[in-house]
Amino acid sequence: MFETIKTEIKGKTGWITLNREDRRNSLNPLAVRELSESIKMFDADENVISMVLTGAGNKAFCAGMDLGSSEALDLSFLDRHELQRQFVDLLKIVKTLRKPLIARVQGTALGGGFGLMSACDLVIAADDIYCGTPEINVGLFPYIITAVLLRATTNPGALLEMMLGGEKISATRAVELGFINHAVKREELDTRVDEISAKLNKKSPAVLRLGRRAFYTARDMSYEQALEYLSGMLALNMQAEDMMEGIMAFMEKREPNWKGK
Repeated sequence: MFETIKTEIKGKTGWITLNREDRRNSLNPLAVRELSESIKMFDADENVISMVLTGAGNKAFCAGMDLGSSEALDLSFLDRHELQRQFVDLLKIVKTLRKPLIARVQGTALGGGFGLMSACDLVIAADDIYCGTPEINVGLFPYIITAVLLRATTNPGALLEMMLGGEKISATRAVELGFINHAVKREELDTRVDEISAKLNKKSPAVLRLGRRAFYTARDMSYEQALEYLSGMLALNMQAEDMMEGIMAFMEKREPNWKGK
């Protein structure tokens, strides 16, 4: 179905693998389009509750935009701009998903790949990987992913230093800065990803959708606006069938039977 990525469903989790290992899973125009399509496909699949995004092989999660390939070198100025716009659209799609997206980072995440990783809801990485923004080393600045990274980090000053210096940071440092949730030994990576996705898959799909959307919407609001908005979201959530099922299951000491409504 796709040329640059692989997709599969494991239980209730949709897996998307960037499958350009020979190009360090970098993103060419086709890969950007297919990644957008596969994410939307799983987001619309009622049998899928969570999603995992990863890369083929162990060397690279994603090396960003593939601007050094023969295909990219043949692009006109306007075509290059259009490719960048498609990447912007991909990041917008990720933000508006109905389902949680987990990044399984098994290799280096650089440039746009670092931005793509940080756009995911949860990031689980092998503790020997590196991430960073090396664009300035070739006369560029990571403009587009700045919007993502600023919202992901707990230390904007350290982010700016990384951007201006073009240096890579370790997984441990990325955890300290808020870009990675868990950095684990490589042999434990799949176990941790499966544990977290399984935990999400036991929750109400309806409340996962409402809560995820509320989180990102409130994040970009002022404090007063967020309180008013979240008050309305609570009232909406209390009308959900799954809320009543959750309460009944708690009282009856049983597992809830979510309807996603």
